[in-house]
Amino acid sequence: MSGDAESARHPTPDPDRDPGLQPERTRLAWRRTTLAGAVVAVLGAKTALSGGASGVSVAGGALVCLLWLGVLFLAHRRIVAVAASNRPPALGPPRAAAVALCTVAMAACGAVLIVA
Repeated sequence: MSGDAESARHPTPDPDRDPGLQPERTRLAWRRTTLAGAVVAVLGAKTALSGGASGVSVAGGALVCLLWLGVLFLAHRRIVAVAASNRPPALGPPRAAAVALCTVAMAACGAVLIVA
């Protein structure tokens, strides 16, 4: 039984597996993420500037745009890393946390813009 447990913990690579499309799927996923962020940034800026521009709405719109630029920068670095190698290094916890933080902050800014 210990042999089964050892093989489950350290699986041998499947020689028939073709990882050729996974980098492409990863690149496309990052592109979709940046596109969704661009839509949020444009809608945030539009909301901030429509109906009379208050200081809170302008600051919220600017913050949404800055957060989108942060996501764009991190996504671009990841796309370059995936394109450079068939086996890119895993996305590190600090970068993953930064992307998650930017995404949550964009949602929070959007909620503030809607309420304000």
